[in-house]
Amino acid sequence: MAINLDDPKKFKPLVGQAHQVAMNMLRPISRKYDRAEHAYPQELDMLAAMIDGLSESGASEGAGAAGVRRDEKDTDKTVKNGANLASVMSIAEMCWGDVGLLLSMPRQGLGNSAIASVADDEQQKRLEGVWAGMAITEPGVGSDSANIKTTAVLDGDEYVINGEKIYVTSGDRADHIVVWATLDRDLGRAAIKSFVVAKGTPGMRVDRLEHKLGIRASDTATIIFENCRVPKENLLGSAEVDTKQGFAGAMATFDNTRPLVAAMAVGCARASLDLTRDLLKDAGIEVDYDRPAILQSAAAAKFLQMESDWEGAYLLMMQAAWMADNREPNSLEASMAKAKAGRVGSDITLSCVELAGSVGYSETELLEKWARDSKILDIFEGTQQIQQLIVARRVLGLSSGELK
Repeated sequence: MAINLDDPKKFKPLVGQAHQVAMNMLRPISRKYDRAEHAYPQELDMLAAMIDGLSESGASEGAGAAGVRRDEKDTDKTVKNGANLASVMSIAEMCWGDVGLLLSMPRQGLGNSAIASVADDEQQKRLEGVWAGMAITEPGVGSDSANIKTTAVLDGDEYVINGEKIYVTSGDRADHIVVWATLDRDLGRAAIKSFVVAKGTPGMRVDRLEHKLGIRASDTATIIFENCRVPKENLLGSAEVDTKQGFAGAMATFDNTRPLVAAMAVGCARASLDLTRDLLKDAGIEVDYDRPAILQSAAAAKFLQMESDWEGAYLLMMQAAWMADNREPNSLEASMAKAKAGRVGSDITLSCVELAGSVGYSETELLEKWARDSKILDIFEGTQQIQQLIVARRVLGLSSGELK
């Protein structure tokens, strides 16, 4: 299949709507909720209702969290621009407005993407409309999700979950949490499964909320599980431990969420570039796209270099999402998009602060906020270093045991 580098025309109305929401609803309250950390943005309830309405009417493909369904047999060989591509394009526009507010949107959590990727048809229907956070990271485990210690032991018709999860995005506000736990530590990666736990389930409690550098509008929680009993039907996908498949079932979630995080970085970086271009113009510095950078001022040359880096991140993001829509394995491309966009996002937002000088560093503009917000996008859903490791393994054809 060939990929067309032009934006799909059918998504232009969706992208336009997302841009209007970002400009008229998110930007105006961006600073307010950056300062009021942990306060729930009430304005998002109306926005969530609007998105639900668009999804139900069929007017907005990609308004909700999409998924990568590895198990689906697709006999239709036509090239598709579907929900994954629509999602990354709309998310990039929303994050042009505010990353933290986008992450606070009801029913749009990363756990929703996990459900969309791993749940079977019955679970998809039963869990429709939930707001799900995703609990992966644990104290002392770091970036290697395969080493998680949280356990899930089958007892009759229920799994008993014990463990501690940290840095759970929307961990306090979401009504469900997708928890990664191991059925048997001795079986390694293959025994790791994800479970949907409803808020209010006995044995599950939010221990604390984190104070953070950026995305302050989004709540980030520590959640404790102590003999938390969950119906066995809430294990997402198959309960079978397939040592040959290894970590693939769990990683299907990342194949979906990493392009979404890349989209967040792309949107935030685009906001910084757009504002910085205007600030440079006000200072008498015109960026000329038709002249070599070497013939322009240092500021204009730097800006052109950032634009080219941004374009690379954008196209990698689009490729990873397009491959998901067309049922092509995209683990390599998802990690490439996340690595490129995460690094470029931080580089661009910090460089824009530098180019704008005192205006960039002060709170008179949102540039300093975007620089703070963008850093997490190079860390969560797999750090820059982990993405490079995954890319190296895929390119060289080595296993995780062979290349650590």
